Amino acid sequence: MDKNMPGTTLLSLFAALMLLMPVYVLADKSVAITQIVEHPALDAVRQGVQDELAAQGYRAGDNLDLSFESAQGSSATAAQIAKKFAGQEPDVIVAIATPSAQTMAAVARYTPIVFSAVTDPLGAKLVSSLHKPGRNITGVTDLTPIDRHMALIKRIVPGAKTVGVIFNPGEANSVTLVELVKKYAPQQGMQVVEAGASKSSEVLSAARSLVGKVDVIYVPTDNTIVSAFSAVVKVGQSAKLPVIAADTDSVRQGAIAALGFNYYDVGRQTGKIVVQILKGAKAGDIAVQGIDKLELFVNPASALKMGVTLDSSLIAEAKEVITE
Repeated sequence: MDKNMPGTTLLSLFAALMLLMPVYVLADKSVAITQIVEHPALDAVRQGVQDELAAQGYRAGDNLDLSFESAQGSSATAAQIAKKFAGQEPDVIVAIATPSAQTMAAVARYTPIVFSAVTDPLGAKLVSSLHKPGRNITGVTDLTPIDRHMALIKRIVPGAKTVGVIFNPGEANSVTLVELVKKYAPQQGMQVVEAGASKSSEVLSAARSLVGKVDVIYVPTDNTIVSAFSAVVKVGQSAKLPVIAADTDSVRQGAIAALGFNYYDVGRQTGKIVVQILKGAKAGDIAVQGIDKLELFVNPASALKMGVTLDSSLIAEAKEVITE
């Protein structure tokens, strides 16, 4: 019996080491996150990514070197961040929103990139195929169901004949969304009036330009406009002009309603892809993922300030009813 003790001890040590192996595998990883601008939806994506990493054992300050940079809406700053992160060569770069993803993809050609909250990855030329992206990039697209948004507008404002869309013509995703609005709005008996704003300081004047020309304002998931959304709400309330959004977080800021995604969940979904890559998967082999779950948010108090009374059945359908 005593002769077997050394072997038994070695087996026990080996088993103990095997149990520790996952800790070793998860050690010493680095993830860099960048986003084009800070606003509630994109911030929620970032938080979701970080929480998913932590939930799967990658904890910042412990076994994960996590860094974050915001471009604050500046394309020049986004380019500087891209060069910085490309030079640092982290294990994965997370690029939130189309402008940041495009800039990062142009510079970091070898480091794995996971984009998130990108409306049209194909149109933005980030990937050549959604099923097999290739190169060093993949991610999560948040293409919104514009047809259902136009139907929602008509339900809230049945008499609407014209819809005004405020967007940044310099954002590829926004151009795609406006084209979809032009496609689906006529099916609801509405014509489209465009109002461009290339930076957040122009959003107020863009919103004002629609007063007297449209029956309702629609704001797509445009980072420039959403970052200055309070200006649109101000115009909507003062002119009694209904404002409906694609981003549910905008309802908390005063939009009447939005049928959209929970961007925190989008972040968690993005984080799962990051973990796959940290564990050895190649970004280009992972299919771009879409989002199926939609949530309706409504703000009855803001609706009244814009001259609209929401139907009780619509309020009953809402995932969340914002009370001011």
